[in-house]
Amino acid sequence: MSFSSEIKEELSRQISNARHCRIAELAAIISMCGRIKISSDNKYKVYIHTENITVARKYYSLLKKLYDLDVHVSVRRKPNRTTVLYSVVVSDSVISYKILQAVKLINRDGDISENLSVVKNSIVQNSCCKRAFLRGAFLTSGSMSDPDKTYHFEIATATMEKATQIKDIIKAFYIDAKIVPRKKQFIVYIKEGSQIVDILNVMEAHVSLMNFENLRIIKEMRNVVNRQVNCETANIAKTVNAATRQIEDIMYIKNTVGFGELSDGLRNIAELRIEHPEMSLKDLGMKLNEPLGKSGVNHRLRKLSIIAESLRTERSKEEI
Repeated sequence: MSFSSEIKEELSRQISNARHCRIAELAAIISMCGRIKISSDNKYKVYIHTENITVARKYYSLLKKLYDLDVHVSVRRKPNRTTVLYSVVVSDSVISYKILQAVKLINRDGDISENLSVVKNSIVQNSCCKRAFLRGAFLTSGSMSDPDKTYHFEIATATMEKATQIKDIIKAFYIDAKIVPRKKQFIVYIKEGSQIVDILNVMEAHVSLMNFENLRIIKEMRNVVNRQVNCETANIAKTVNAATRQIEDIMYIKNTVGFGELSDGLRNIAELRIEHPEMSLKDLGMKLNEPLGKSGVNHRLRKLSIIAESLRTERSKEEI
């Protein structure tokens, strides 16, 4: 099961105790994937179509809790596809009308909100109802990437108006969500790890939150270790390359004029470098009879390099 599916499974089994929160979540589900049919004699029918069984389960549970209603649930497979489509239908016209009134999707004149929009709807004024609404919106149209790979939380909407509403509700909890168009949809998304933790907490997906935090900690630790290893590897490579050049210069001096004309300090450091090619400058300095710091060792090795380069230049002139 994907991480996104785990969140939805947790949210689908969570039913608010307060009636107004149940209505807010019901409103989100209907707004996101609901359909309304009105017959020629003004009979209403409210239903949802979804490919996600968790959405169908939550919608059914909310209707049962709110109206003690047994609704019709049908399951069918799409032609030439493995996808299963779940339909939850409220056929009773009176109950359907009550539901539409409760979620504020129909006015006194019987007009239904365009695109089933619940923007500026009084059912999402309370903080607890905002949480419930976001649960329903994510359950119906949300997704989340595997946190072991990347951090990305999103809710897909059909209109910019709905996307802006969800963004504003999220903002009410001091979380910075953004909107981006994708094909014919508008995506409300969050990409920062700590803010995804916050939105999971807002939706009260506490088990998923803990799982996310555990994965995030492991990922961060792995990144820290990788950075340290890369840094150490780079430093080792730098040290080895520098030592190789130093030894080449020292051996050139030894093979051409020898160490006889070198000062005691230069000769000692030259011999130590040949004997200990793997040592750092600091460790080389500690090997001297009179210990020398890193900068002092580096200064002597640079002098040896200059001498070697001077000898190479003289030899080149002689050959010409």
